[in-house]
Amino acid sequence: MSSSDEESVTPEGEDEEVTDLSNSDVCTKYQEASKIVNLCLSGLVEQCVAGAKVVDLCQFGTTIMEAAVEKLYTKQKQLEKGVAFPVCISVNDIVCNHSPLASEELDALNDGDVVKMDLGCHLDGYISVAAHTVVVGGADAYSKLDGKSNLGTVATAAYNAMLVACNTISAGNTNDAVTKAVERVAKSYGVNSISSVRMHQMKRFVLDGVKEVALRDPTPEELEEGEEKVPDCTFEQGEVYAVDVCMSSGEGKARVGAERITVYKRNVETQYKLKMKASRALLTQVDKKYPTLPFTLRDFEDERSAKMGVTECLNHGLLTPYPSLHEYDGQVAHFKCTVLLLPSGTTKVTGLPLPSYFTTDKQPDEETTAVLKAIEEQEAKKAKKKAAKKKKKKAAGGS
Repeated sequence: MSSSDEESVTPEGEDEEVTDLSNSDVCTKYQEASKIVNLCLSGLVEQCVAGAKVVDLCQFGTTIMEAAVEKLYTKQKQLEKGVAFPVCISVNDIVCNHSPLASEELDALNDGDVVKMDLGCHLDGYISVAAHTVVVGGADAYSKLDGKSNLGTVATAAYNAMLVACNTISAGNTNDAVTKAVERVAKSYGVNSISSVRMHQMKRFVLDGVKEVALRDPTPEELEEGEEKVPDCTFEQGEVYAVDVCMSSGEGKARVGAERITVYKRNVETQYKLKMKASRALLTQVDKKYPTLPFTLRDFEDERSAKMGVTECLNHGLLTPYPSLHEYDGQVAHFKCTVLLLPSGTTKVTGLPLPSYFTTDKQPDEETTAVLKAIEEQEAKKAKKKAAKKKKKKAAGGS
């Protein structure tokens, strides 16, 4: 055997695993996780009724995801699967990250409440996420809202901005082009993006990748205050992105609320020898069950011990908090989907349709209108092709 032959041989079991979309198995895992996310979102929409409790909705969504993943890859016992981002139910002025403990439940939902639901699921570390906004009580309750015109406009703007962003995120394009497209949509509807929200690339077991997209560029005043512009990046084929859009009829500056923070993520780059027994116990469980993905304190059996232990972990940078954010200055809508940058183009795999009761008198600019029309025509073609395929399959089965 020549030396070149020796160099080309990789020892058995040490082949480098392909973890991007060029691997068909990876693509399938993203697709299956996306089906579960959409199933969970649809179930939560049905459960968002007057009298429902937020903590029960969070648990309901978690149960759906956990039950669904258990039915997949049953022969691969070591394959990790489950919740990639805890179910968060944020009501009215709460923008995101609200996933309360059972002991700290808020009032039950009422007709007319605006609910933003946010969640993620993974199979073997391949993550799909989504967020959706609804009004409790549906069209009837929405029609009675004092601020329905503002809410309808901001919801339509946020949803359309998400679609336009999906269309703009393509191989060879840049994050700056996406930011400008989202800013254009917001301006045409007269609303503001929530400045702290970012879109992120996702990789295996990584929810917030290095590549990110801002919903709007920071103003000169915000730059002076210390806010940094998102570094430029170019999208590449085989990548996966969380297209996250949150908009407000107010100024678009979300602020940390008074609620207890319950969602955290392990900061894997930081190590520290903790002093408290409760802190050590919490970190041991986190390192075992949630080494890279976010979790909620509700996941732990001993809630009291978890609440005690989290403080020391935070003080030494072992955990990254996800605080509940509030927009007190206007109506808020939040939509998020997952896109795969495939050889055939960018494919949106999660997210539900915009509720039909969200309407507005405002029209988007010409460029946005053209993009939305092209997306609608493309979706119609896909639906027609799918229906024809289903009809052909049914005819073949009946013959």
